[in-house]
Amino acid sequence: MATDWLGSIVSINCGESLGVYQGRVSAVDQVSQTISLTRPFHNGVKCLVPEVTFRAGDITELKILEIPGPGDSRRCGDLQQMETGIPGVGCQVGPSQNGTGKVLKKPVSSSAPQNIPRRTDMKNQDIIISPQQQCSKSYMDRHLETLTQSKGFRRRHNSWSSSSRHPNQVTPKKSGLKNGQMKSKDDECFGDDIDEIPDTDFDFEGNLALFDKAAVFEEIETYERRSGTRSRGTPNEKPARYRHDENILESEPIVYRRIVVPQNANKEFCTDSGLVVPSVSYELHKKLLSVAEKHGLTLERRLEMTGVCASQMALSLLGGPNRLNPKNVHQRPTVALLCGPHVKGAQGISCGRHLSNHDVHVILFLPNFVKMLESITNELNLFSKTQGQQVSSVKDLPDTPVDLVINCLDCHENAFLRDQPWYKAVVDWANQNRAPVLSIDPPMSEMELGIDAKWSLALGLPLPLGERAGRVYLCDIGIPQKVFQEVGINYHSPFGCKFVIPLHST
Repeated sequence: MATDWLGSIVSINCGESLGVYQGRVSAVDQVSQTISLTRPFHNGVKCLVPEVTFRAGDITELKILEIPGPGDSRRCGDLQQMETGIPGVGCQVGPSQNGTGKVLKKPVSSSAPQNIPRRTDMKNQDIIISPQQQCSKSYMDRHLETLTQSKGFRRRHNSWSSSSRHPNQVTPKKSGLKNGQMKSKDDECFGDDIDEIPDTDFDFEGNLALFDKAAVFEEIETYERRSGTRSRGTPNEKPARYRHDENILESEPIVYRRIVVPQNANKEFCTDSGLVVPSVSYELHKKLLSVAEKHGLTLERRLEMTGVCASQMALSLLGGPNRLNPKNVHQRPTVALLCGPHVKGAQGISCGRHLSNHDVHVILFLPNFVKMLESITNELNLFSKTQGQQVSSVKDLPDTPVDLVINCLDCHENAFLRDQPWYKAVVDWANQNRAPVLSIDPPMSEMELGIDAKWSLALGLPLPLGERAGRVYLCDIGIPQKVFQEVGINYHSPFGCKFVIPLHST
């Protein structure tokens, strides 16, 4: 009968989804094809419920870990009745080629079932049942009788005799000898009874309070001090923290004054990184440009560099990529370019040509003169090939405010131009237009500036500009370092990766 297996400890493998369950058989239902385990363990962990029930279709493999002894009221019945009572749940057997049997089981997961701790002499045995092709009931009864009587036999003998072992009998595993006593690794690990497992939780906080961290760190520090090893730090030490723009490697101290002029500067500026940029007089600046031209930095090259740098700054002031993109073709910025008949005016015309090439609407004002400088004539010839507009009268300038006014009217030497009617009219128009003003290479004297600028662009090295020049920027026009040294200036470039940098008053 199936009830004869009640009380046996079994291991049930339900595949990867459900895992491995172990426990004592408490009920076997032949009608519903179910088996129930009491005090179950799931994957080696005690379940919260007292009893679980399995269907025959969910079971992949079933192992008998312990059979009740002969003194138990629930003695072992024959295996054939269990197989007939619960198809698919009992041990499935089959013959092998050499006559010995093997357990036939379905593929299971890699997690091996863990043995349930028990207090019998038949601990830690994997029972392998190997009947012949046709298992008879009488043979199974004799087989189980041999099983139940093996307890007294194992007490008399440490191991099975090879001569008395039947090829189809149960083969228990041998355990090693230590100090004359038989001990098993599973017994040492899982030897406690199920009822003896404590239900109280481990007191982590109480055990952690027993650890004196301060004393341990003090002992480590004392040992390292005596042995001469490098200290790994104590809890009181704070690690050094660095910003994202700081170098963690040791380097030479920064020298902020790397430009030295032969004469004391009337005014000094500094860059965003703190480098000091002294101003130079107009005579020294003029001498610097003259020496650079002698070495090959001609006026045409300087005009081109000035035009590129000034146009880059103007494009940034106009909004940069947020304003100048294909989606804003209906909002083209308008720039009014005011130029005089001198080299400063030629620099402005070069800037206007680059702005017009970048889809900026440029209106160039240049008064009519019978004879122009060659540099102005060349720049006007190039500007005429763009979409820019050239006017010679103040009446042709726009009445509405423009986006930016670029002032190139003033000159360092020809002061008589400020008395001309066209100059006064253009100054009045610029002051009434309310547009921000960018001055390119303005003169030093504030009295010579008829238009207040918001920004001023200096070339190479700044001049001592006044407050009416606004915020000063510096552009690189390509003067080599040895040219600076030839005029007595100890020079180191402050531009870094840029061609136009802002300067701050110190």
